[in-house]
Amino acid sequence: AVMVRMEAAGAALAVALLACMVGAGADGSDHRYKEGDRVPLYANKVGPFHNPSETYRYYDLPFCAPEHPKDKREALGEVLNGDRLVDAPYELNFKEDTNSKTLCKKTLSKEQVAKLRDAVAKDYYFQMYYDDLPLWGFLGKLDRNKEHGGGKCLLFKHIHFDIMYNNDRVIEINVQTDPNVAVDITEDKEVPVEFSYSVTWKKTDIPFEKRMEKYSKSSSMPQHLEIHWFSIINSCVTVLLLTGFLATILMRVLKNDFIKYSHEDESLEDQEETGWKYIHGDVFRFPQQKSLFAAIIGSGSQLLAL
Repeated sequence: AVMVRMEAAGAALAVALLACMVGAGADGSDHRYKEGDRVPLYANKVGPFHNPSETYRYYDLPFCAPEHPKDKREALGEVLNGDRLVDAPYELNFKEDTNSKTLCKKTLSKEQVAKLRDAVAKDYYFQMYYDDLPLWGFLGKLDRNKEHGGGKCLLFKHIHFDIMYNNDRVIEINVQTDPNVAVDITEDKEVPVEFSYSVTWKKTDIPFEKRMEKYSKSSSMPQHLEIHWFSIINSCVTVLLLTGFLATILMRVLKNDFIKYSHEDESLEDQEETGWKYIHGDVFRFPQQKSLFAAIIGSGSQLLAL
């Protein structure tokens, strides 16, 4: 009977390990596709080009969205990077060219037009991930009219995806927007717009192992080197002021203690310790279950709080 139970337990363990392996294979993509396969495309965020630290969710702006957009289950690195990955409505199937396909038709309200116009004026860009490759593009542009002293605010309504592949793997993707295919959102009025996109696939000899070199040579977004001296000076002044305030408060709190300890004729043993002196020795005291505590911290379990 004991042998039977051991064999049953071994079989159950083997089945569990096989299920884990199958689950792991289904969750993690090996980045290999057949012609016509759906390649995952996730919209990430939008924000002003000149302030990369200011970002918003992609669908905070009135873009075309799937009927039921689903958030991607993010890894720890994506969470720490501030990514907000969600399904994008574009269908970029592997090695399938698309001349021009309508994404959606909608009528922008006055409030939506105002929001998009403000985004275009601030040089908002969008970021997506296609097969774990980042891509960027601008929402629109300001068309300056020097003759009449004014200008127009144009929203791009067509996006072209230029994708490169090597055998059964995606190597590179670029986004192009056509200023000639844009809609005028200068005035506060309802604007009908038809968003569309096109896709072109091209073969390349770049190996899959080197596809990220393009991004490792640059930052995670388009380059625009500009040192914000005012922000640096403002941060330094703020740090100095906070340090001065903290030093002043500490000196006031500890002043009486310094005076009391400076008198040699005063008996310190008869005085009852209060305040910070009462717990000054606790730092040398071991916590309860110190071995378990060290094991938990050493294994990084505190990162689960993220």
